[in-house]
Amino acid sequence: MKKTLNEIAQLIDGFVVGDGNIEISGVCGIKEAKQGEITFVANPKYISLMEHTNASAIITTPDIKESSKPLILTENPSLAFAKLLTLVAPNESGHFKGVHPTAVIGKDVKLGKDVAIHPFVVIEDGAEVGDNSVLCAGVFVGNNTKIGCNTVVYPHVSIRERVIIGDRVIIHSGTVIGSDGFGFATVKGLHQKIPQIGTVVIEADVEIGANVTIDRARFDKTLIKHGTKIDNLVQIAHNVVIGENSIIVAQAGISGSTILGKNVTLAGQSGLIGHISIGDNAVVAAQAGVTKSVPDNTCVSGYPAKPHKKAKRINACVQKLPDLYKLVNKLQEKIATLEEALKLQKNGTTKNNN
Repeated sequence: MKKTLNEIAQLIDGFVVGDGNIEISGVCGIKEAKQGEITFVANPKYISLMEHTNASAIITTPDIKESSKPLILTENPSLAFAKLLTLVAPNESGHFKGVHPTAVIGKDVKLGKDVAIHPFVVIEDGAEVGDNSVLCAGVFVGNNTKIGCNTVVYPHVSIRERVIIGDRVIIHSGTVIGSDGFGFATVKGLHQKIPQIGTVVIEADVEIGANVTIDRARFDKTLIKHGTKIDNLVQIAHNVVIGENSIIVAQAGISGSTILGKNVTLAGQSGLIGHISIGDNAVVAAQAGVTKSVPDNTCVSGYPAKPHKKAKRINACVQKLPDLYKLVNKLQEKIATLEEALKLQKNGTTKNNN
């Protein structure tokens, strides 16, 4: 990559402040950037780093009025920087088109145009793979499963039978979609398996991280709606519904039949019990344990999860427990002293009366 700052500004719809003719040869983070590279600042708390970075130019917001370095001003520096990375980053995927000879393709399989089926992929009977989709090495696709167009499935992903995957979905290595839901009936002390005959539906533009598990529904479907992004090591149980454009962060766990609305955020290691609902735009903080439904536009934290402001107040009180314990001990000592004094006074009064 070698472009002038003016050329980069045109690519990302930005406005140059300073020398637009300087040449940029690379992109990097603000702390790691070197001379000749461009970086970005989106968060105000990093503004102080602008004068110390070795980068030759900075992408930032129109709120920044002056700098010793040339700037590209844009309303969303983070998005602009991501767009620039997409334009200049080398394509290292190396996805060839066609079916590798070691792939195992079942009967009545439908493959779209320009698909890439890598070594040792297994596609069972009746499955479909849409145009321009990529199945990397070791992927398993169960019978009658449908995968949309322009979808990328990375190595060693297992997609069980009758699952539906939409267009432009990305599934990272080690993920399992459509495994049996965790359903058992205990009879005379023995756990009898309940058949899980439903499916999983992943809508368009969803990204699923590595080693995620999404269980099939007992009867109907487990549903991940359009635009949702799921981090690594997430567990999604049977019959869960996750609304559009939600964010599920690493190690979160969602129990069966729980419903998430639109634009929900589950932070890392949060856990949700089954059969509750999480409202639109709700945020569940890291390590929160949610035991009841959460309304729209609410942030909850703690265990059991409570509105975040209330949880912070409770946590502040908990932090004071050692001091409160000492205070209670002192008060107990004073009460004991007062009681002893009152007892002596009472005994003395009784003797005088006699």
